[in-house]
Amino acid sequence: MVRKTAAILASGAMLLVGGAPASARPLTPAEERSQPYKSVLPLCADPAVLSKIASRFLDREDEYWSSGLQIVAYEKVRESGFRSNGLDYIPRRYCQAGAVMNDGKVRRLAYSIGENAGIIGWSWGVEWCIVGLDRNLAHGSGCKAAGP
Repeated sequence: MVRKTAAILASGAMLLVGGAPASARPLTPAEERSQPYKSVLPLCADPAVLSKIASRFLDREDEYWSSGLQIVAYEKVRESGFRSNGLDYIPRRYCQAGAVMNDGKVRRLAYSIGENAGIIGWSWGVEWCIVGLDRNLAHGSGCKAAGP
């Protein structure tokens, strides 16, 4: 009982002295940095983005898994978030789609397009995950880390 009372008094004293806890980092929008971002990203259905995902998926499946799987089309492409992590982070557009595979199945695809996330920081880059085919769970179960 004495410990609980002491803890309550200590937390109350901290609030009186310091007020609300300070932010752990400054919140400067990415466009206002010394090397600013422009926040200009391709749309989710941009053919260059979808082509890059299909190409990299094919490379991975051939080289590592020898599954013979390919993405042959996309359906229901939609944006699920834009800069969802906050204005002070690298601008990202989060997307979802159905990836139509050559085995006839449609699998859920989650991907994000990031500014300056391409090779060596040039142009935009794309991170993607297909639910059920993230065999090493690099994006967590159900590709949760690939979304906003």
